[in-house]
Amino acid sequence: MRQNYLLKVNSPNVKYTEDSIISNYKYETTETHLKQHDGNRILTVTPKVTNYTFKTSTKVPKLGLMMVGWGGNNGSTVTGGIIANAKKMTWETRTGTQHANYYGSITQCSTLRIGSNSQGKDVFIPFSNILPMVDPNKFVIGGWDISKMNLGDSLKRAAVFEYDLMRQLIPLMKDMVPLPAIYDPDFIASNQKDRADNVLQGTKYEQVEQVRQHIRDFKKKNNVDKVIVLWTANTERYSEIIPGLNDTAENLLEAIKKGEKEIAPSTMYAVAAILEGCSFINGSPQNTLVPGVIDLAQQKKVFVGGDDFKSGQTKLKSVLVDFLVGAGLKPKSIVSYNHLGNNDGKNLSAPKQFRSKEISKSNVIDDMIDSNPILYGPKEKVDHTVVIKYVPYVGDSKRAMDEYTSQIFMGGHNTIVIHNTCEDSLLAAPLIIDLVVLTELCERIQWKTDDMKEFESFHSVLSILSYLLKAPMVPENTPVVNALFKQKACMENILRACVGLPPENHMLLEHKCFKPKV
Repeated sequence: MRQNYLLKVNSPNVKYTEDSIISNYKYETTETHLKQHDGNRILTVTPKVTNYTFKTSTKVPKLGLMMVGWGGNNGSTVTGGIIANAKKMTWETRTGTQHANYYGSITQCSTLRIGSNSQGKDVFIPFSNILPMVDPNKFVIGGWDISKMNLGDSLKRAAVFEYDLMRQLIPLMKDMVPLPAIYDPDFIASNQKDRADNVLQGTKYEQVEQVRQHIRDFKKKNNVDKVIVLWTANTERYSEIIPGLNDTAENLLEAIKKGEKEIAPSTMYAVAAILEGCSFINGSPQNTLVPGVIDLAQQKKVFVGGDDFKSGQTKLKSVLVDFLVGAGLKPKSIVSYNHLGNNDGKNLSAPKQFRSKEISKSNVIDDMIDSNPILYGPKEKVDHTVVIKYVPYVGDSKRAMDEYTSQIFMGGHNTIVIHNTCEDSLLAAPLIIDLVVLTELCERIQWKTDDMKEFESFHSVLSILSYLLKAPMVPENTPVVNALFKQKACMENILRACVGLPPENHMLLEHKCFKPKV
């Protein structure tokens, strides 16, 4: 049974007020400088300390989640899963009684080491207890879909859940019908045309205005304090970045008014969300967040995050390559093959849509390779191949096979082969929950340094979400981190800073440096 804790940090650097937690935090980094002297390369390292103050509002809002692609496998799965958890459902399978849970969600089912007790034993608390977070059981859910099928029938069509669970959920979801969606056949595979019976009419500008009205109506009808918009619809092809078209906020808005063809539906949803003051998260691999979207988000001080849910194969790759390179081994060839039979697989069978996914999967190893100049030269790359095939029979059960071949000691070779079978939507649904919970939390966090008079929010490009995304978006001129454990440590340590706790360093000096008893 899950234990909940009311965390209170006993420190002069932390202040609790009626509606916020204020933390004074010393951020320690190092600055390096390389120079040549007498034929030697001298690297000078200088420790630096910056004083930050974090202020986190403790008022948890009533939250609305609007998903684009609500009637797809991911949308129906996360909706059904939340209902099942809220109602504490159980269902029968051939292996016994199952209970609703949030397994796979770091905010709901992982823990943080918070310290050690008087006996020296580690003490862990639920991740969601370090700061006040929204409860997914209380999400108010809605959204759009190009198919007008109700969520109950969508759940049945997806065939993700066990029969006995679906039997209980379908009647509760029959009245949930997606709003009409933006549909542009130029951006998704032509094989999706038969599903498109619920589409918005009008010009691109008129469609954006209709989406904005949908958000306002949803917010008013459900009396929610805020709304987060998340794209979990089909993968689109990449959009061209064209100067004067989508490179600035002004150009992008003007291009939408003119109905320019190269403006993707996902970008239109992002613009509508931002103009309504709603954070937008892109859960697919296309380049939704073109420079004009990011510019608009910064102007409006609204968060955006992306791209592409990092659920199974890519998550494992970001661990394994980090391990190999960190161990001084040299990956030379990585071949990733997977096949699946859900509608995502059907859409990805089209070459342009596959290319979007290939890009998001391929770049995941770059920062780990670049971290070791002993193994890799400046222009040296790994042979990295990604293959995706559509096999209708396997449905939502995705098969992934990976082969990692590395050079080892004295010209030897090591090959690791992994076969992974996963239920795709059951891995993606908890990521959607985490992305929404963490994005909403970040909306309540402000910071400032000693030289600032006013508090600011995080950068509009919410890179703290990188752990959950294949191709993490980061602010301009910011290094992209794909190594999974670094991403998780970043997220956890920022939350620790907000309550005045030092970063987790795993040194455990109290157990390594102690005086022997005399």
